[in-house]
Amino acid sequence: MKAWKEGNCDSPGEEWAEEVRLTKQAVQAVNKLSPKPRFMVLCGDLIHAMPGKPYREEQERDLKEALKDVDPAVPLVFVSGNHDVGNTPTPGTVEMYRRGWGDDYFSFWVGGVLCLVLNSQLFFDGSACPELRDAQEAWLEEQLQRAARSRCRHALVFQHIPLYVRTPDEEDDYFSLQRGVRESLIKRFLQAGVKAVFSGHYHRNAGGMHDGLDMVVSSAIGCQLGTDPHGMRVVVVTENQVVHRYYSLDKLCESGMDEDMKKLLC
Repeated sequence: MKAWKEGNCDSPGEEWAEEVRLTKQAVQAVNKLSPKPRFMVLCGDLIHAMPGKPYREEQERDLKEALKDVDPAVPLVFVSGNHDVGNTPTPGTVEMYRRGWGDDYFSFWVGGVLCLVLNSQLFFDGSACPELRDAQEAWLEEQLQRAARSRCRHALVFQHIPLYVRTPDEEDDYFSLQRGVRESLIKRFLQAGVKAVFSGHYHRNAGGMHDGLDMVVSSAIGCQLGTDPHGMRVVVVTENQVVHRYYSLDKLCESGMDEDMKKLLC
C-alpha cells in the first residue's frame, strides 16, 4: 500500500503493518459468517515482494501468522499471483511458491461442485518454464474433459489474472490475459460447462457475464487501485445458480451477509 501511495510499485515494500491489520480483520469477518464458508480463497498476490526481492520471507511469515486464526473448519485455498511467482515465472520461482504455499494448480470437489485452481502466470508468460506451462495445459485439458463428462452441479475456476476486465474483446493489457489466450480459454471453459471464473490482480471490482460465463474480478483486502473499500467477496452456490457479492471488511464484520444472500442458503 505504501509503494502504491508513493508511486513506486516496483519497491518490495518495507512496511506492511496495515496489510496485516486488514488481513486479521478479514479473518474475523470469515469466522463470523454463519453458516461457515466451505472454504476461503485468496486469489493471488499473497505478498507484495517479488521473488528474489528483500522482505519476501518476512512478508510470507507475517501473512501466515495473520491467517492462522481462520476457523479450522474453513480450509484455505491459495492461488499464485504474479508477485508470488514472478511476471515471468521460472522453475525456481514456481518451486519456491510450492514449498511455501502448496501446488500452483490443482482441483477439488465441494458438494458436487468442481473447483479448478490455475497458475495464470503460465498463461501470461510461460516462456521461461515451457515444461511447466505445457504440464499445466495438459492437466487442464484433462480436467475440462472430466468436467464435461461428469455430472457436477457447477464448475468454477480460480486464477489470479482475469480473462478480461470488462469485455472479452478488449485489447491486451497488463491486467488481463492476452486476447488469443483469453479467447481459447473462454471457448474451452464454456464447452466444459464452467459457470464462473474468479480472479484478482486488478485491485478493483470489475468483470461481466458473457455467453453464460461469469468473469468475476474482485478487489483486494489490501491495496486498492480504485475507489473500492478493502473487502472480500462472498459467494453462495445453490443447486441452480452461483451468486456473489463484494462486501467491505467493516460491513462484513459488523453485520455479515445481506438477508437475501442468507435466504439462498435456506
